[in-house]
Formats: sequence, structure tokens, C-alpha cells
Amino acid sequence: MNLPFAFTAADRRLLPEGRAAGPMPWVIAIMVFLTVLAAAAGLALAGSARALGDQIAGRVTIQIVEADRVARNAQAEAAVRAARALPGVATVHRIGDDEIARLLEPWLGPGGLELPVPALVDIDLGDPAALPRLKAAVAAVAPAARIDAHAQALAPLRDLVGSLRWLAGLLVLLMAIATAACVVLAARAALNTHRETIDVLHLLGATDIQIARLFQRRIALDALFGGGLGFAAGALVLILLAGRIGAVGSELVGSVRLEPAGWLALAAVPMAGALLATAAARLTLERALRRIL
Repeated sequence: MNLPFAFTAADRRLLPEGRAAGPMPWVIAIMVFLTVLAAAAGLALAGSARALGDQIAGRVTIQIVEADRVARNAQAEAAVRAARALPGVATVHRIGDDEIARLLEPWLGPGGLELPVPALVDIDLGDPAALPRLKAAVAAVAPAARIDAHAQALAPLRDLVGSLRWLAGLLVLLMAIATAACVVLAARAALNTHRETIDVLHLLGATDIQIARLFQRRIALDALFGGGLGFAAGALVLILLAGRIGAVGSELVGSVRLEPAGWLALAAVPMAGALLATAAARLTLERALRRIL
């Protein structure tokens, strides 16, 4: 019959609790570090996919491909009038020759407009369903018009970003499974190492649950220590990468960034890792201790 048994501070010293002792904290630190990077990539890509979808959902560009300058300008003005008359069209902007010259200057030089270039009209559809009506209306007044819907042109890029987002989520799940497996192995190793101590505790009247809590406490503290180290290293890497991304100056690359809510989610990773390690250790220890008796 087991006697009442309670662990004191002295009893806890039966198990060494040095934070840098053993591989367990460092393994969890590596796992949390990789999890933070994968989760940050997934969150940033999710935000980028949303921003990209919002930007291109109703964006349309009309090109008037006509060699004759007079006919080109006439068809461009007719396309502008036809687009503005349609319901569901939010804004219509005719890109002027000066603006086109500035866009082409890095490649063609100051005299780039001596070459025939299309007339451009930038349209933002308030209702993407208005695209078929826009195509029909513009084709009727501008035979040389080509209509490019940004959503269709950038669909492969949007699909790629979505696939990378799901891949990042899968990596986070695999890291969680690997962390739990490492904790299970560490818990079993701790039981084997302290088998004699466990036998003595049983003789003193300790129950399986009390002994499991003793090992569980040590593993939880190791997990918190390792999780904190991993999160600090991951946050430092993300901050350095954010500075590099900002220096690129690209709107597309710059859209891959973490929002404040994303940082809060990342801050929860070490705590989630500690809870996962504690739960895995508890289940493993209780099952193993039942086999010992």
C-alpha cells in the first residue's frame, strides 16, 4: 500500500536540473528555431498572398497596338470613354507618353519613344465580373486593343505563393512531431537512467503520478529554456532578414513581411513547444511507470 508522499525542494534534487546539462534543451532550441522560421515564412506568405490577391483582383491593362500614332491615340481615347461608361468600373487612367517614357528610359534611354510603343490604359474594376463587358465594349471601339487581366497573368505566381504557404505549415507540423518524438526518447532515457531512484521512491510510498510529475517538471523546464533560446535566435534572424528585404526596394519582395499579429503568433511558439513537450512526457512516463510495477 502506498503511503502519502509529497516532493519537497530537496526531493527534486534527486534529478539534476542544470539548464545546459544534457542534449534535451539544445535539441528543443533547434526545433523551436526551425519552427519559428517555418511559421514566419508561412505567415508572411499568407499575408503576401492576400495583398497580392487584393491588388490584382480587378486590375486590367489595355494596350492599343497600332503603328499609326493618330489612330493609336484615337482608339485609346475611345477605349477610355467606353470603359468609363460601364457599370462596375472603379477607375480608368490613361498612361501618358511622359509616364511611358520614364518607364522605358532605364532600358531604351531618353529617346526610347522614337520607337512605336502601345498606348496604355490602366483600369481598376470595382466588380471583377465586369471584365467580359469591358472586353466587349473596348473591342467594339478599339480593334487594335489587347486587354490583359492581371489576375490571369499572375495566377501562377499566386498559386506558387499559396503552395509555399502550405509547405511552411507542413514543416511546422513535422517539427512538432519531431519535437514530441525527441521528448518521448528523452523521457524514456531519464527513466532508465534513474531506475534505482524510482524504485526507492516507490518503496517510500510515491505513486506513479507523483514520480511522473517529478520527471515532467524537469522536462518542462528544459523545454522552456530551449524554447526561449530557439525563439530568440529565430527572432534575431527574422529581424536581420527584414532589414535585407527592405534594402531590396522591390514591392513584390517587400510584401513578404510579418504583421504585428504574426509576431504575436511566433511568440506563442516556445510556450506551445513547452506544452507539447510536457504532454508528451506525461503520457510517456505514466505508460512506462505502469510497466515497471
